[in-house]
This record gives sequence, structure tokens and C-alpha cells, in this order.
Amino acid sequence: MGFFITFSTTLQKNLQGSHSPLDPLCLIRVFLATMFSPQLQHKIDTLKARRTPVKLGAVSFDSPLLLAPMSAICHFPFRLLMEELGAGGTVSELISCHGINYGNEKTRQMLRIHPKEKNVGIQLFGEDPEAMAQAARVAEEFGPKFIDINMGCPVRKVVSKGGGSALLKDTQSLASFFKGMKEAIDVPLTIKIRTGWDSDSINAHEVVNIAEGEGVEFVAIHGRTRTQQYKGEANWDLLEEIAKEAPLPIIGNGDLHSAPLTQERMKKTQCQALMLGRGPLRDPFIFLTSYLDDPTQSPFTPEDFWEIICVYLELLREYSQMERTHLIQMRKMIVWFVAGFDGVSDFRGKLFQAKILGDVMKLTEDYLMTLNERNRGTKRVNLSQPFMMGGHG
Repeated sequence: MGFFITFSTTLQKNLQGSHSPLDPLCLIRVFLATMFSPQLQHKIDTLKARRTPVKLGAVSFDSPLLLAPMSAICHFPFRLLMEELGAGGTVSELISCHGINYGNEKTRQMLRIHPKEKNVGIQLFGEDPEAMAQAARVAEEFGPKFIDINMGCPVRKVVSKGGGSALLKDTQSLASFFKGMKEAIDVPLTIKIRTGWDSDSINAHEVVNIAEGEGVEFVAIHGRTRTQQYKGEANWDLLEEIAKEAPLPIIGNGDLHSAPLTQERMKKTQCQALMLGRGPLRDPFIFLTSYLDDPTQSPFTPEDFWEIICVYLELLREYSQMERTHLIQMRKMIVWFVAGFDGVSDFRGKLFQAKILGDVMKLTEDYLMTLNERNRGTKRVNLSQPFMMGGHG
């Protein structure tokens, strides 16, 4: 633990009241060759060795467990962290085709891919085939492994304009939609859908067949309809039926928010891969712990959580120089990461009262290191209770 005691003390001095993106946080760059300390890297490498690569159409991944696209979360700092922590591949947050085509700087920032990212796709959303094709050409310039069409977002502001899951309502137009996108790019084209618009229009089978006919490489399916949003349970019986009959690879998505649930599904699924959204927010090591002999017995300690939080901050500073962004993102991510630890409610209250990043990091270090020293590093999570039912897969 020696390095991180020294590092965290320096970190606090550098962050206290600081607003400069050039503070000497570069100390942590000692680890950027392997990202993590030798002790943590050994744990990671041991579990990574249990993964099996998978090829979905023309797209190869390091494992069949992939990170789902999540709005305001899946920028390159989080994607790269998850890939380093075992995700077989990742997808960007949904990005507006119109924002890209208008040259919006904030939108183009979302297209950025870190040089260390290996298996990343960029997901676009929109309702106009020509605008989507134009945006896909721009997105391809950023170097993704594939371009993905968002056909599953249930949010009203996306659906009301004809994008996201609204595309499922007009299957007659999908073939030409896919064809125009496919012709616009050289990298593979993929789609992410829901089972249908509502319970009376379950049409994932039909959409998959149309996609196969237009050269789409794989289809990721969230096991709910648009009208369900994130209520109820994902329909895994339907997902398994589709995967068994589909003419192209299917990625199953929905309610895989813990390592035990993910491992159980891996053992019996007909899907060629699984996509995790909420799970990695509560357990950032889930892409590794799902491969444990007993996935309830994680080897990762509160000190390991502190280490990846520090790494995430460094990656966030590479992504943005806005101190306010760092503060908001770090508070949000830390609260998710530590969910289930002892005393987390009191800690969460203190964290959201912190107004500067230095205080956020010091509170987090003190909390996690205290847990570590008292051997209170086991998370207590009721897997039967809903988690983040407002969204994120």
C-alpha cells in the first residue's frame, strides 16, 4: 500500500482548492503503462486469463462480456477503465447525428477515442437516414472498431423526434436505413434494439432478419419494450429464443447487474455475448469477478477501489480540463462504485456536501482505507432488489 499512501497524500495537496488541469497528478502516470499497481494488476491478469475471445460477425472482442452504451457515462475515461478491468469491448454513449453534422464541439468531444482503447464502437442516434450516414462517416474518422445504431433508447426527447426505439415502429423503412449507413462506412455496422415498441408489437425477430439482409454484423437486444422503459424484468426467455433462431450473432442485455447473475446467464445463454450496463457501475470489477469460481467472493479490496478511482480521475483529466466536470463526474462515479460497502449512507451524505474535488478525494480515501484497515471490505448487496431502475441497462 506504500505507493498509494504517498500518492494520495500528494493528491490531496495538489487538489485542495485547485483549479488547474496541470497539477502534478502525473504521479499516477507511473502506472499508465499497465494502468495499475503491480498487486492489483496481478489480480486483474489472473482473472483476465480465464476469458475466452469471441468473434461476432467481423468484429472480435477479448471476451463475451461487453460494456453497454450509457448516456453521460461511456466517454473514453470510463470505457478505457472498464476495458482495462476486463470488459471484452465497449460502446460509446449515444451521440446525436445532428450534433455531429452541425459541428457541435461538445458532441465531437464525445467521439474521442483514447489511443489505448482496443475494442470500442461509436453509437449514433437519429431519425434521418442521410444525416445518420453523414455522421457515420465523420465518426469513422475517430477510429472506432464499429459503428452502432441506437434503436433502443426509450427517452422521450429522443423518441419524440423519431430516433432511438421509435425506429422499431416502422420496420418497412429499416432496410434502406441500414443500407445507407452500411454504404457510408468501411468499418462494420451494428445495431442495438429493444424487443419491440410495446407488448403488442414485439418485433425483434423481424428487425434481426432485416439487419442480417443488409449486412449488419450483430444485434444487441435489451430485453424490454420501449413502453416498459426499465420497469419490470428483462424478458430473457424471449432473448434466448431469438438468439437460438437468429441468422446473425445476438448480444443479450438487461438486468445483469451483479457477478453472480452474469455468471449464471453465461452458463446457460444461447446469446453469443452479453452486455452489461448498471452492473459495472456498482461493481467496476464485474467483468472479472464474473469469472470467479465463486462470484460472491471478490478478491478486490477497498484499497483496490481507491486505486481505480484515482486512475479514473487521471483519465477524466485527459478527457476534459473543466474542474466542474471533474467534480460532478467523480462524485457520481464514486457513489456508484462504493454502493454496498459498510457505512455507505453516511459517506454518501458527506460526499455530496463536498464542494471541491480535493475534499471529495480525501473523504473517499479516508472512507475506503478505513474499511480496508478494519477488514470491512465485503459488499452487502441484495441481488433481488432493483438497482438504478431509471435506466442504464
